[in-house]
Amino acid sequence: MKKLLLGLVAAAALAGTTGMAAAATTLRVTLQLPIKHHLGQNMLAFKREVEAKTNGRIKIEIFPSAQLYKDKEVPQAVSSGAIEMGIASLTRFAGTVPAVDIFYVPFMFDSPQKVKKATLPGSPIRAKLDHAILGTGARVLWWQAFGSAIILSKSTPIRVPADMRGKKVRVFGKTIGDTVKVLGGAPVLMSGSKQFLAYQRGTVDAGMTGITAVKSRKLYEVMDYMTLTRHADIEFIVIINEKVWQGLGPADQKIIMTAATRVEKELRDKMGNIENQALDAVRSKIKVIDLSTAERDQWRKATKPVVDDYIGRAGALGKALVAAAAKL
Repeated sequence: MKKLLLGLVAAAALAGTTGMAAAATTLRVTLQLPIKHHLGQNMLAFKREVEAKTNGRIKIEIFPSAQLYKDKEVPQAVSSGAIEMGIASLTRFAGTVPAVDIFYVPFMFDSPQKVKKATLPGSPIRAKLDHAILGTGARVLWWQAFGSAIILSKSTPIRVPADMRGKKVRVFGKTIGDTVKVLGGAPVLMSGSKQFLAYQRGTVDAGMTGITAVKSRKLYEVMDYMTLTRHADIEFIVIINEKVWQGLGPADQKIIMTAATRVEKELRDKMGNIENQALDAVRSKIKVIDLSTAERDQWRKATKPVVDDYIGRAGALGKALVAAAAKL
């Protein structure tokens, strides 16, 4: 009898262990940038917190440097359930939600304070966009601050709008492309992971990207000048397939959202220092052009038509967001 009882206890323990293993959930995340980039480090912080607080019941598996999907493929991959989670530039949703490009309208958010207010969870701008994106089948968990947009060029510097005329320019979204067009250039839409080779081979003459990408992607090795136009605020978003999200228990959802809120704020608060450190790291490797107030005013004036183009494409939602931005 004693042996029988011991056997039953052992069997029950084994069944319990097997059940726990079966209940474990792995969430794969596709990331465009190297894990050492601040977006990768931000995701690592999220991973550690979620895995610790769920006692390993939820595991986060990160695939950096576009190993699984290119930036433009991420929205569809997550929405369709091909992968559970992804990190993509906000503008990659412009095909289904054109209004997301509000952050790429030149000089719409021309100070760190305006950016912080606009991206705050629940803000009039952020709430509308998160809701619209949810309609695609992907839920926004948090926004990742990427930093200011700048212009890279080879051989000749770009200091004033007229310098863009006739140049082929790498862009990462429709509205950024409109900016190039109004300045007389030819936009070439291209994923961030393809920049290095494009610059190296001379496929484009110039490119728009973020300050931190110049360091993490070593773009200073293939470009000569970096102009600090800071004409747009680059935002990335971390998304999860909505069906996967609904399949998680309330307790796990709470743990995930608590971690997401914490790492979002942590990154937003230190974004200025991250950009300054990235600039300091590359100043000896690439010629950095700081614009004067008069030169920046030239850029503002030359790119004003992009606002109307954005509203025409984004419709009522875009018009509402521009109005909300004006109140910041």
